[in-house]
Amino acid sequence: MSRYRGPRFKKIRRLGALPGLTSKRPRAGSDLRNQSRAGKKSQYRIRLEEKQKLRFHYGLTERQLLKYVRIAAKAKGSTGQVLLQLLEMRLDNILFRLGMASTIPRARQLVNHRHILVNGRIVDIPSYRCKPRDIITAKDEQKSRVMIQNSLDSFPQEELPKHLTLHPFQYKGLVNHIIDSKWVGLKINELLVVEYYSRSFSHERSRITGNLIDKTFSIVANILLRIIPTTSGEKEAFTYYRDGVI
Repeated sequence: MSRYRGPRFKKIRRLGALPGLTSKRPRAGSDLRNQSRAGKKSQYRIRLEEKQKLRFHYGLTERQLLKYVRIAAKAKGSTGQVLLQLLEMRLDNILFRLGMASTIPRARQLVNHRHILVNGRIVDIPSYRCKPRDIITAKDEQKSRVMIQNSLDSFPQEELPKHLTLHPFQYKGLVNHIIDSKWVGLKINELLVVEYYSRSFSHERSRITGNLIDKTFSIVANILLRIIPTTSGEKEAFTYYRDGVI
């Protein structure tokens, strides 16, 4: 599934504020109106919407998010918290949280166009995983600094999370340590996201197991038809049973 490039306001009307996707906010009371029109939500839909919030906020494809969930599941600690830490430490998200880009798609563009350095070296991979003591700076070119300055001018400094330090006049940010989950910039229940994927994995395993059983039974039935002498009537009845007719 490709990265979302459609109308952004449509997504925040359905899912609520997604600051990584757009600085716009849904109108007050729109969530209540949407809920009243849609009726009571199923547990599956609640889990799905939490997963979609995470995906659209961080600008990920379904495959990318699934990859992060699998990495988090293998790590020590709470899978949900590890997942959020992995996503928050991406370079494109760090630029967004520093205020050097107005949205995560904008931050991704800065990285792709080679405007950003990490520890003095150009990094053009938005998913680059930042580490404590990493220094993020703008390329020493007028164009790079003008683009970042426009974002910094509109960025409220009080929203800077505690794990980051910003030096705006030097166009420089510092990663102090791994983010604490309470400083994540999105209202999200990460446990529901983990539950969504764990149930999906379980259903997929059941489907694969069922297909294997059906295929195995069909192979065995064909072998038995060849090696066991039967009357034509018995053979026909066995064929019906094999094919699930009776």
